[in-house]
Amino acid sequence: MAAQRQILESVNRKRRLREELFGLSNKTIERWVSVNAVDPSSHLVNLIKTASGKLFFLANKSQEQISEDYRTTSQEIAKLTDAIATELG
Repeated sequence: MAAQRQILESVNRKRRLREELFGLSNKTIERWVSVNAVDPSSHLVNLIKTASGKLFFLANKSQEQISEDYRTTSQEIAKLTDAIATELG
């Protein structure tokens, strides 16, 4: 998905990190947090986890007819993607 790619690119542009974020699964995010000594309760991590959950919702709804929930969630992901980019500076 384009949104996932965009989030990963934004996060991985941050040069002081030891390891890139390779995906948006909970385990991958937890590993990234641990390896890079990122505060797991930080606003950035919360944004990433929220986006991850919403992307999971969309992935499971991709075979269904586009619903209002799908549209709303897509808009929320766009806002979260922007918020992540802003949080990273």
